[in-house]
Amino acid sequence: MTKAKPPRNLQSRNSTLDETDARIVAALDSDARLSMSELARLVGMSAPSVSERVRRLEAGGVVRGFTIDVDTRAIGYEIRAMVRIRPLPGKLHLVEKLIQEQPKFVQCDKITGDDPFLARLVVHSIEQMDDVLESLSEHAVTSTAVIKGTSVKRRLPPL
Repeated sequence: MTKAKPPRNLQSRNSTLDETDARIVAALDSDARLSMSELARLVGMSAPSVSERVRRLEAGGVVRGFTIDVDTRAIGYEIRAMVRIRPLPGKLHLVEKLIQEQPKFVQCDKITGDDPFLARLVVHSIEQMDDVLESLSEHAVTSTAVIKGTSVKRRLPPL
């Protein structure tokens, strides 16, 4: 393996990370399963030094965890959709709770504008999507867009 080079988009004048931290974050973003010794080789440091930096990045809230990327279609969720959700008056907290309790909503952000929630939904079929949305209809108005593809995969922001 060659040493990890800091991606150009990882450095900005507002960044609190130095170049080494940025290389560590970039390497972990590329492969979160790297051992500390592999990571150390990639960034040109000792394993204990890299381990300490990773601990510091975690303690500082820069690195919040290590995760996997699951292709929901590979496990049978053929339909992915973005759902804008506008609770009816007085129903904001109830709708938020309903979203949190429905496991087919795999992500939900609170946003500005007319619709306070933007949720990502995964379902096996259109009928299942209708059932999920119907469960909200008494308390909220929804607007749904089926995801056809992804132009930009999850990536690190400029650090």
